[in-house]
Amino acid sequence: MQNTPPAARWLPKGCFENEVAVVTGGGTGLGLEISRGLASLGASVVIASRTAEHHSALLDEARARGWKCEARVLDVRDTAAVRACADAIAAQHGKVDILVNNAAGNFVCPTERLSSNAWRAVLGIVLDGTFYCSQHFGRHMLKQKRGQMLNVVATYAWTGMPGVAHSASAKAGVLALTKTLAAEWARHGIRANAIAPGPFQSQGAQRNLWPNAEVEREIRERIPLQRFATAEEVAAQCLHLLSPASAYITGECLVVDGGATLGNPLWSDPGSVR
Repeated sequence: MQNTPPAARWLPKGCFENEVAVVTGGGTGLGLEISRGLASLGASVVIASRTAEHHSALLDEARARGWKCEARVLDVRDTAAVRACADAIAAQHGKVDILVNNAAGNFVCPTERLSSNAWRAVLGIVLDGTFYCSQHFGRHMLKQKRGQMLNVVATYAWTGMPGVAHSASAKAGVLALTKTLAAEWARHGIRANAIAPGPFQSQGAQRNLWPNAEVEREIRERIPLQRFATAEEVAAQCLHLLSPASAYITGECLVVDGGATLGNPLWSDPGSVR
């Protein structure tokens, strides 16, 4: 059995050895690929999400491959629960080296039809949850005088996009939080960065963002590389930002979107212009 997932094949073996990594929403989609990569490269990985059934895929694979993984049920919107989780993990492992704020919620809805409950639900998971996790896990990193955070945002946090007022607002807040923590905590040896994926293949994205083949085709045709990313490709960039190769990078947001945010040029083929 190949012990190195695709996302981790670009980094040296053992580059996260003895690191303790917490990944929210780490049992599905992008979070799962990040968790798999970290575990395969030596980290002790703790995945945290609201639904225990989302944990089984990684835990089963970890047992088969000999990775160090565990899971905790956590609602990131509950600050007391986040604090208890952070304290328990730090007490068990003696430290927390990496936090990946990946937990999210999203769906497309015109702003005029967006209910206050829907608005609050997405803001609660994405913005509040990222803040609570950053604060409570960050306190342990401050004591250690080292650590790093990676926050998953989206390119529409600065470009805007119809139908995602709730998610765009939340992700924009997370981006501002990322830069603020990078500036505030750098002197304590803590790095904070963000990654902004464009469209990538996942069950959640297909269900919520391109529910039929026609919408999927229209989105793909607007991407200069003419395809969606895979979760593994995005996770590979996450792992690189978390690795020692990026030790001098903080406060940055890496865009991984196949050129989709380059804008709408007047023409795509300069050779056709006379």
